[in-house]
Amino acid sequence: MSDRPLLTQREAAAACDVSRTTIRRRREAGEFPGAVQVDGTWKIPVEDLLAAGLRLHAPAPPDPAPDPGGDQGQGEAVASAGAGHGPGQEGAIAAEVERLRTELAQAREELTAERTRRLVAETEANERAEHIANLQMALTALVPALERAAIPAPAAPANPVFGPGSVPVPADPAETAETQQPAPRRRWWGGRR
Repeated sequence: MSDRPLLTQREAAAACDVSRTTIRRRREAGEFPGAVQVDGTWKIPVEDLLAAGLRLHAPAPPDPAPDPGGDQGQGEAVASAGAGHGPGQEGAIAAEVERLRTELAQAREELTAERTRRLVAETEANERAEHIANLQMALTALVPALERAAIPAPAAPANPVFGPGSVPVPADPAETAETQQPAPRRRWWGGRR
């Protein structure tokens, strides 16, 4: 381990601007291999946080000192040319590269998941279209059966089966279709009577 500080889960969550649950889940998932438990408290090295792609709230770098020669344009050019080449900058660059690699891997996983969801949705849409086509064929097959109801039924028997006071059956079914009211609709929740 290095001389960088170890942070508790609460400190790491505050420093990375994430919840403690996120830090705990990532620790349990093994994303912080250097995490140790000291007196019942988990301590996480800063390197592990950076390697896991989390960003710490680091203070802004100090303003460059003005060039004593008076030519500030040349001093800024020299300062910017030397930026990123110091020994402390290599660790920051490596951490940023690792963070970008993690983001790329996550983006690839999300892309794969989206492609899978799209294929599933297309398959379901095709199955539903096929089901609708089957239902339409069944409906067209039933239409002639509905038209058969318009054919006059045979005359009612002299002695009704249902007993006295039953409703006589009219001879023309077309008359019943016009005068008959639809059956009451059932409640949608399927209430019992």
